[in-house]
Amino acid sequence: MKNRLIYSLILCATLIVACSEDFTESTAFASLSDAALQNAQGVDLQLIGAYSALDGNTNTPGADWEKTGDNWWFDVMADDAHKGSTDGDQADLFLLETYDWTSANPYLTNKFRALYAGVGRANSVIDLISKVEGADFTQQLAEARFLRGHFHFELQKIWGNVAYISEENFANTEFSQPNTGPIWDQIEADFAFAAANLPNSQSDSGRPNAFAASAYLGKAHLYQADWANALTALNTVINSGTYALLTEYQDNFQSSGENGSESVFAIQYTADGGQSFNGNLGGTLNFSGPNGWCCGFYQPTQDLVNAFQVDGSGLPLLDTFNQTDVANDYGLNSSDAFTPEAGTLDPRLDYTVGRRGIQYNGYGAHPGKDWIRASFADISGPYLAKKSVYQNGDDANVGTGAWGQQRSGINYHIIRYADVLLMAAEAAAETNDLATALNYVNQIRNRAKNMTPVQNLAGTGPAANYSVEPYPAFADQAFARKAVRMERRLELGMEGHRFFDVRRWDGTGIMNAYFQNEGRTITSFAGKSKGYTSTNDLCPIPLRAIDLSQGVLTQNPGY
Repeated sequence: MKNRLIYSLILCATLIVACSEDFTESTAFASLSDAALQNAQGVDLQLIGAYSALDGNTNTPGADWEKTGDNWWFDVMADDAHKGSTDGDQADLFLLETYDWTSANPYLTNKFRALYAGVGRANSVIDLISKVEGADFTQQLAEARFLRGHFHFELQKIWGNVAYISEENFANTEFSQPNTGPIWDQIEADFAFAAANLPNSQSDSGRPNAFAASAYLGKAHLYQADWANALTALNTVINSGTYALLTEYQDNFQSSGENGSESVFAIQYTADGGQSFNGNLGGTLNFSGPNGWCCGFYQPTQDLVNAFQVDGSGLPLLDTFNQTDVANDYGLNSSDAFTPEAGTLDPRLDYTVGRRGIQYNGYGAHPGKDWIRASFADISGPYLAKKSVYQNGDDANVGTGAWGQQRSGINYHIIRYADVLLMAAEAAAETNDLATALNYVNQIRNRAKNMTPVQNLAGTGPAANYSVEPYPAFADQAFARKAVRMERRLELGMEGHRFFDVRRWDGTGIMNAYFQNEGRTITSFAGKSKGYTSTNDLCPIPLRAIDLSQGVLTQNPGY
């Protein structure tokens, strides 16, 4: 589907209805009439337009990196990443990182707009299908409802109290709907319909199948702490035999594993030449490192790096990982001497975080400060993101042209199979099914154990002292809960999930401990955060949306 949107736009031009003799009755220039769209071709065009909204580039106001579908900047609002760059560049994101949140922040406003634009595109498909006679569009309807479920899910998990816009609202242009509470029932209904009506496989990469819908349905239940129903839906995916963990963890983030056995549902980014407008310009704004392009954002935290420390048995330090810091070169220039960490680490660290002295995606060793845009006075730290940065030589994912070099073709996994296993493990742990939780967590850990680790610069062996082993047992539910939550962080770090996990579990406790610990090591961060309170369990409804609704929308508590 990566290039189908381009072809479809060309096709759109050929379908434009010519002007009649009476110009007052002619179709508007560069638009399609209802009659021109009421056929199979028109439905497909509209549906592709709905898919194209997944990346957030919906012709709504705001920069691509504010609206992007990879949710990179929500990691900045959690304990996985700093904004990076200089404090004054993208100052609105600096305010989100330091918990100075307002309803006028353009990041939140433009994300809100882009998601509702996606809802609108999905509803346009559903509405169009209702007007076409004599054809079966059940699969297309299921895909449209899946997409509508996705966009509403994103709105729900960010803002909590949002308006559900149905196809009837769309058809009647009744867009100002009240946001009187969660919309989980409607989200579940869309995913349940998709699960019941989509095929088990699709010929086009990027289209969801029935199991992707079941995975999303399970995720919706998980976010409501509806553990039993979550586990049922997620086990449907696991037991289908459709998916498997890739042998090499890193393949999830390069061409070799694209749309492979671990991909459940992904944004189909592509570096298609020229300006690469179908490429990702979100979490990829960190190329001040090896290529020196732009812009030095999205830098992993010391807190995240510390989480990858392991004990002598190759197991995580669940309660004590932040009592010691992995060696870092914060405050040092590249010309200053530095010795990388000699202690034992989970090998996934160096596929997630760029550390000084360690091979960086085939571009050579990360040299330290020379690849960091920010000054030591800015909130940044010494680390670079890796998963969102293409590998040297992975030309299919390399953008070109002005800004194009930052646009990556690496697909973004909205849900990958490892995520499904860990969501199922969480649901199992919460229902006290410790054997199932242990099994699913250990599948993830065994992949990490058996994968090829990052190699030293000579290519003769591992780049650091790596060790990871499966858990022998979960002693009790409390231990299982800690183990599952830590595994989600280790496996899914810097993939846009952490903020929403932290909120579900204990936002106040986790984030305020992070603010204190991170400031100890990254001194530029000390004292700059206002701290997490229960108000931050929801983001503020954008003031612009409330104004445009003429009072139909109401603000979340505390803002």
